[in-house]
Amino acid sequence: MYRYLIRPILFLIPPETIHKLIVIILKWVNIIPGSSDLLQKLFINKRNIANITFCGLQFNSPVGLAAGFDKNADFYNEFSSFGFGFIEIGTVTPYPQPGNAKPRSFRLKQDSALINRMGFNNKGADYVVNNLKKARKKGLIIGGNIGKNTSTPNNLAADDYEICFGKLYDYVDYFVVNVSCPNISNLSELQDPKALEEILIRLVNHRKQRSVYKPVLLKISPDLTFQQIDEIIEIYYKTKIDGIVATNTSINRNNLKTGSDKVQRIGKGGLSGKPLTERATSVIRYISEKSEKRIPIIGVGGIMTPRDAIEKIEAGASLIQIYTGFIYEGPFIVKRINKALNEMKRN
Repeated sequence: MYRYLIRPILFLIPPETIHKLIVIILKWVNIIPGSSDLLQKLFINKRNIANITFCGLQFNSPVGLAAGFDKNADFYNEFSSFGFGFIEIGTVTPYPQPGNAKPRSFRLKQDSALINRMGFNNKGADYVVNNLKKARKKGLIIGGNIGKNTSTPNNLAADDYEICFGKLYDYVDYFVVNVSCPNISNLSELQDPKALEEILIRLVNHRKQRSVYKPVLLKISPDLTFQQIDEIIEIYYKTKIDGIVATNTSINRNNLKTGSDKVQRIGKGGLSGKPLTERATSVIRYISEKSEKRIPIIGVGGIMTPRDAIEKIEAGASLIQIYTGFIYEGPFIVKRINKALNEMKRN
């Protein structure tokens, strides 16, 4: 019903507008007594939920909502009702910023894809921390995806990451360092080994001063060469971070069904959705095989069906995240993926 009735109506409205509208509706629905329990009964089949240990944390579902959906930690409890075991908030920067000029989010319906150039629009770390102080639903894991402000030069980027890290530390369960988003000018330069090491070592050293250990993961681009991924693996061992999120959005526009004229009119931005399915899986598989399965991986990129999720797990991911698949396939995709992964585990 979602694909043939609800989605065509939703897709009549610009992507960023409908996103805000759905969040408002969901918040109002959750105010109604008993509505949250009703949503959970509808979208969560407890027989298909299996506890998973990842980086020392206990997840009651391997399916998470990727960063970018709940940028400011405004509605993590509401979205947990759809069956997500974890919500990754952000990308959070130290100080508020509006992001890039609108329009900045576009649908490629023929490709089941999105292009966005949001530009880390968020209300800043202090606002996010205030939201994270709210009681969360039992068992829900919160990840903090952190970045730098656009105005901060790359030579001072480590300061921004550490500011976010310090402010969010007591309120999230794990961190993801985002240096791979293509929508921030020159941000990808921070994937250079020297710059990346500086950031990660700063965070790991900061963590040593804390009484509670919080895992630190690195989110990487699908556009890296395998030689560059080898460098990332070396950095993983050298800095002693805890895992890798593979992958972010892509600047690649090859083999799209959408006409080249439309793609060119849209312009710059990160591509997500079905066109990334195979590439993200191949990156996961490469990291897993190269590290002999020693590197914990969260798989994300082009998960549009339960089969896509299974392939990510079989390639070496322990957990998976969805974003574009949630938009194109609707909220029941979480339930279908949980069921498929649970059946795979039993078999």
